[in-house]
Amino acid sequence: MDDHAGGGVPQFSTAEYSNSTAESACKSCRHEISGSYYRVNGARTCTSCTQRVQDQLPKDSHASFARGFAFGIGAALLGLIIYVVFALTTGLMIGYVSLAVGFIVGKAIMMGSRGIGGRRYQMAAVLLTYAAVSLAAVPIAISQYSKHKQEQHQTQAQDPAAAAKPKPSPAKALAVLTLIGLASPFLELSNPMSGIIGLIILFVGINIAWKITAAKPVDILGPITDHVPGTVI
Repeated sequence: MDDHAGGGVPQFSTAEYSNSTAESACKSCRHEISGSYYRVNGARTCTSCTQRVQDQLPKDSHASFARGFAFGIGAALLGLIIYVVFALTTGLMIGYVSLAVGFIVGKAIMMGSRGIGGRRYQMAAVLLTYAAVSLAAVPIAISQYSKHKQEQHQTQAQDPAAAAKPKPSPAKALAVLTLIGLASPFLELSNPMSGIIGLIILFVGINIAWKITAAKPVDILGPITDHVPGTVI
């Protein structure tokens, strides 16, 4: 009789202990959690695993931002080149290229920062994406100007007064072209339909870069201590 009673109780309590263990196990190391615990992105996690997660989180710093910004500049130049080559090759100014530019810039910044994002990274991504897309108009305009250069020389040869007109310095000409380039997305509104569509696509590309460079925080709550019903504290 004693053996039967003694054999039944451990089986019952063992089954109950097993269920409790499964519910209180750490989602990372799978070990049972005794005492307080944490919630890491909603998952029950033991103290040691939570500390390991915190230690592995990338730390923001000036060096990280500088490296991410440098990578972003390189990506913006690459995006500008892609935009210009496509436009000069096809003779078309396709605004959808700005989507690729936003993606390239955002990914490059995150690569340079080693996964660190945040508001200043997002602002850098926005500025670089806009600059790359808008300034693409400068080399395109220079290319178009070069095509008409011979005609201008012929006109100046026929008109001595035109040839005598002073030419702006290269630095001044570049500054003017840069300002016109930065304003080019809005200057395109002279043709309302295509201008508005171009701006919308540009803003979508900027939004892509903004989302990619957003911070990826880990939600850590705790320490948490569950109250066991029937336990006297």
